[in-house]
Amino acid sequence: MTYMEVYMDYAATTPVDPRVFSAMKPYFTKKFGNTMSLHSKGRETKEAVEESRKTIAKMMNSEAHEIIFTGSATESANMIIKGVAFANRKKGKHIVTSSIEHHCVLESARWLEKQGYEITRLPVDKFGLVDPILVEKAIRSDTILVSIMHANNEIGTIQDIKKIGTICKEKGVYYHSDAVQSFGKIPIDVKKMNIDLLSISAHKMYGPKGVGGLYIKKGTKIEPLLHGGGHEFKKRASTINVAGIVGFAEAVRVQDKEMASDAKKQSILRDKIIKEILKIDETYLNGHLIKRLPNNTNFGFSYIEGESLLLQLDINGVFASTGSACSSDSLEASHVLLAIGLKPQEAHGSLRLSLGKYTTKEDVDYVLEVVPKSVERLRKISPLKKEIR
Repeated sequence: MTYMEVYMDYAATTPVDPRVFSAMKPYFTKKFGNTMSLHSKGRETKEAVEESRKTIAKMMNSEAHEIIFTGSATESANMIIKGVAFANRKKGKHIVTSSIEHHCVLESARWLEKQGYEITRLPVDKFGLVDPILVEKAIRSDTILVSIMHANNEIGTIQDIKKIGTICKEKGVYYHSDAVQSFGKIPIDVKKMNIDLLSISAHKMYGPKGVGGLYIKKGTKIEPLLHGGGHEFKKRASTINVAGIVGFAEAVRVQDKEMASDAKKQSILRDKIIKEILKIDETYLNGHLIKRLPNNTNFGFSYIEGESLLLQLDINGVFASTGSACSSDSLEASHVLLAIGLKPQEAHGSLRLSLGKYTTKEDVDYVLEVVPKSVERLRKISPLKKEIR
């Protein structure tokens, strides 16, 4: 087996597309004006930002003034969860979310509980799906927000957010969806899906790190978290990251053209990985077989630790994840895997292999050589098999 280096952690972050990098470069050294300045250098960057806003709005079928730029998707989620809570507390203090949301949503909700808000966390089935009927039943007269993600970052399961959005619209409740993993990979139409708030990120779709965004439907009551100047329609004070925003827009422009072909290619490779990895004894797929992102696979391997498997793969040049990359240094089992019914020891034996536009058939073939051998090697020395049996 000839050694290769294969990146299989695109769900954690992506490399910047060369076209994106090229679009960004002038805004570091030549077009560097502050967008709030009235002189021509300021107007130059302001125009670039507004064009970027239009580009991103077009991809999700929103209006340009409904797009707000932030420093990250985590900031976007915090602003939405807390901002809606603060602005609508006279109506009520009840929020509905799911048990498999990203930590930025769950921790924001947990913080609000300390401020006197009530949070309903809906369960999911064994595939990670939220039942829309449970969403409808959970909504009360004092419910101000429902936050259910579009696609899960760990297991790739895609929710029926159109149905959930329709329920929220009928009930007169704001609906937020975390689309960080899905935006740029599968189509999103905020109008058809009845979405009021959407959080997105550049670095998950071949854009730069340090820039995120959110969609806020016109008329939505939300309180800013950052106060200062009149940036971003007075919704998010702070000098904006012009180069990052330009890069975000270029990434969106590229993905808008290439998303369908990328998804087709990645789905074929994804299905090949699933088919071959499941041939390993006592191995199972986490997440839904069909309703999943085109680039996501997540497996459970009995009797081995995910961390040990990652190290074994790393030695052989395969770079992957176990659980969420945002908390991979934690010894706790993934809350997502526990929520779909896995036992802690099962959750600790997970492996996420996520593909991207640069993943090749040769990359996948190499991974399919390395993973079975690594699993076999670790099982031979594992004490877990004896403990479980």
